Amino acid sequence: MKNNQELAKDVAAAIKWEPIMSGTDIHVTAIDGVVTLTGFVDGNLKKYKAEDVAKSIVGVKAVVEHIQLKFANDDEKGDDAIALEIIKALKADVQVPHDRIKIRVENGWVTLEGELPWNFEKQAAAAAIRPIEGIKVFTNSIRIQPDSPDEIEQEAIQRALRRSSAMDDQDIHVYVTENNVTLNGVVNSYFQKDEAERITWNAPGVRTVKNELSIDLKN
Repeated sequence: MKNNQELAKDVAAAIKWEPIMSGTDIHVTAIDGVVTLTGFVDGNLKKYKAEDVAKSIVGVKAVVEHIQLKFANDDEKGDDAIALEIIKALKADVQVPHDRIKIRVENGWVTLEGELPWNFEKQAAAAAIRPIEGIKVFTNSIRIQPDSPDEIEQEAIQRALRRSSAMDDQDIHVYVTENNVTLNGVVNSYFQKDEAERITWNAPGVRTVKNELSIDLKN
């Protein structure tokens, strides 16, 4: 296993390897697989990219993101301009039912609200507005309200997890209570933890997923 210094060095190198992160100054520390990112960037897209890259590195169990946005005064946009760009971005994404989403912008703080039947639509809405400059804080408060009243089939989720090559031989237990799913067990990487949750969200009728999977790098 990597020691703390090696892990921090790998994460920092991977972040700098991304073209979009060129010229950024991100400081990385690691303690027992928990990676903390600090520093300043000039856009939310770079914040998300740094976090996503850190999660993908072997040995990372969790990521704490304390990166701050720092704009030059001339680059700051007004709330009206930000809101108009968000509306345009949501309408342009075919995965997003934009007419079911409400937008609030206050001093660069963007909040998306409303109810959607699928989690992938909620995530697509978030991804659509990530490149928009001027967003200082983003809160995705969209709730999942499935259109289908069907009960969630626990065994169907378990079969879907077993079909995935990424989940091969992983010790994952699925618990269903009404429209809520809890994942429990052990996986070998951050990627597997996220992938298990993504697969679970694909089950019809899921309203919430509680991901309690732990990461065991020795497994």
